[in-house]
Amino acid sequence: MQRIRIAHSPDSDDAFMFYALAKEKIDTGGFVFEHILKDIQTLNEEALRGVYEVSAISIHAYPKVADKYMLLPTGSSMGDQYGPMIIAKQNLTKEDLKQKVIAVPGEMTTAFLALKLYLPEAQYKVVPFDQIMPAVLEDQFEAGLIIHEGQLTYSEKGLVKIVDLGEWWYEDTGLPLPLGGNVIRKDLGLETMKKVSRLIRQSIQYSLDHREEALEYALQFAGDMAPDLADRFVGMYVNHWTLDYGDIGRKAVRTLLQRGFEAGIIKNRPQVEFLED
Repeated sequence: MQRIRIAHSPDSDDAFMFYALAKEKIDTGGFVFEHILKDIQTLNEEALRGVYEVSAISIHAYPKVADKYMLLPTGSSMGDQYGPMIIAKQNLTKEDLKQKVIAVPGEMTTAFLALKLYLPEAQYKVVPFDQIMPAVLEDQFEAGLIIHEGQLTYSEKGLVKIVDLGEWWYEDTGLPLPLGGNVIRKDLGLETMKKVSRLIRQSIQYSLDHREEALEYALQFAGDMAPDLADRFVGMYVNHWTLDYGDIGRKAVRTLLQRGFEAGIIKNRPQVEFLED
């Protein structure tokens, strides 16, 4: 039996995606999967060192780990005309934002890349993603960049949306915003990489085909989010894009990283390599 560590966020969408592997709902052949749960910023940092065989990462982080990892065709989180948001306690213009320090969830997150493409002059400070809304509410910052479930709960906390960067990206490019993906370590060898990729796709398909039971499992990772909101959130980020990027998704990844390079945010020209089944 070969052990494969899959590192991903302790969020409802990732839990939904990997339900069948975590609960042994599918035949994994000669593989034993161990699930490592960490926040996305930590996963990005650990991918720099090639810690895990399979890891969720921010697409923004991929160029920094491309020497060790290849992008899996499965497991993407696409913002299809929605995505990370800049929020505040009151309405602000784009010009206003240039004068504010924005709380962001990490410099390697795709949310940060999108922010810098939208507002190159952005001033920022890194804050753990789950502390950004409280920090804005407590007036530690006048604006925050939110990811994950916060995209559905900010308004009930009395915050307002300044811009949805997924909407902005779509209006600018006609493409979805590729936020996160799964990568697999190249030193596993092509045969093993393809087998693991197929198993991850089977896990995602199982959850889509058995949505009710997979969602029940995922709810334990949804914090205090109401079941209907958790269901909506999972649907936003586990869907047909997650089964396979497709040609449009692959183009979106290359376009985003190339724009980041041209803007000087990404230092080395991105070489995007997808594992093909």
